Amino acid sequence: MLKRALLTWKLLLCALLLGSCGYTFPHVYEGPNHAIYMPTWQNRTNKLALDMKIYQSLARWFQKSSSVSLTKDKAGADLILTGEILSIDLPSVSWNTISEVTGTKVDLIVRYALKDKATGKVLWEVRDKLYSADYTVSTVSSAADEAALTKIIDDLSEDIYIGVLKKIRKQQLQQQPAP
Repeated sequence: MLKRALLTWKLLLCALLLGSCGYTFPHVYEGPNHAIYMPTWQNRTNKLALDMKIYQSLARWFQKSSSVSLTKDKAGADLILTGEILSIDLPSVSWNTISEVTGTKVDLIVRYALKDKATGKVLWEVRDKLYSADYTVSTVSSAADEAALTKIIDDLSEDIYIGVLKKIRKQQLQQQPAP
C-alpha cells in the first residue's frame, strides 16, 4: 500500500514537472521593465469620452504587470501603442414575432498598432477589428448599451494587453544571443 502511494506521488510529480515545461501564463510578464507610450486614441465616432474609457480600461489591464506600464511620457517609453476608434453601432435591436424587444447588440470597430520606439518598426498591427456584445433586454435603454460597451472595452483591452505581452516576449527571444 505504501509503495503504491509512493509510486502514485512520483508519477504525479513527474507529470507536473513535465507538463509545466515552457508554459507561460499569458496575463503575467515578469521580465525587464517596459514603458509603453499611448497617446489618446482618435475617436471618429459621435460617442463622447469613448477614447478615455478605452485608456482607463487599458491602464487597469496593464496594472496587472509590475514590469510593463502605460505612460503619457513619450521620451521615457520603449514602445508606442496607438489606436483609433473607427465606428460604433448603438444599438442594433432584436425583435420577437410579436414585436417585443428581445435584445440589443453593440458593435465597435477599432484599429491599433504597437511600434518599437527605438527602431520605428511596427511589431504588431490590427486593422478594422470588430468587437460585439449582445444583451437580452425587455426594453431598449442606454443602460443596456453601456453594459454592452463596457464588456466590449474590457474584451478589447484584454486582447491588447495579452497581445502586447506576446510581442514583448517574442522581441526578448529575438534579442537573446544564440547558445
